[in-house]
Amino acid sequence: MNPSKTILILIALLSANAIAQESFGRKSPSVTMAPVPVESVTRGKSGTIALRFRVASGFHINSNTPKEEYLIPTDLKLDPPTDIIVGKVTYPPGVDASLPFAPDEKLSVYTGPFDLAVTVRPLVSVPPGKYSFRGELKYQACDNAACYPPKKLPVEFEVKVVKAAAAPKKNPAQSPNVHR
Repeated sequence: MNPSKTILILIALLSANAIAQESFGRKSPSVTMAPVPVESVTRGKSGTIALRFRVASGFHINSNTPKEEYLIPTDLKLDPPTDIIVGKVTYPPGVDASLPFAPDEKLSVYTGPFDLAVTVRPLVSVPPGKYSFRGELKYQACDNAACYPPKKLPVEFEVKVVKAAAAPKKNPAQSPNVHR
């Protein structure tokens, strides 16, 4: 049997095991999101919004750059309000972990708390006010024995768009002959 087929069979068995364990009242893997304070962003300029997540104790999720292509990466997708651009999403580096079901393989994972940084830029034409961002964090949680079906966590936060500060007024040029 080729290695790819073996891996797919292993994943299917682990997923079936995970579903069976969940249905018998075992603790369910989860990721939660902390409330996000409203951040002010000046229209026409970029601002960074910090999003804090937590992986439930006893579980890990793949990082956004897993080491194997068959692993499901953690991925944030946002649906921004009109005329507000979502730029770069910065993910933390994953932690290399070796697990009992694959002791010779290092996986890139997140455990416990982890933060994402989202760059947003309201266009200059955006009226000042509060704007809601909605989206989802897609992830696959695993424990030391099994991986669970992928999940999507709803993500929501607000940004307050403000006007740019007025440019400081320059003093008019003085005539050199004024002060004699």
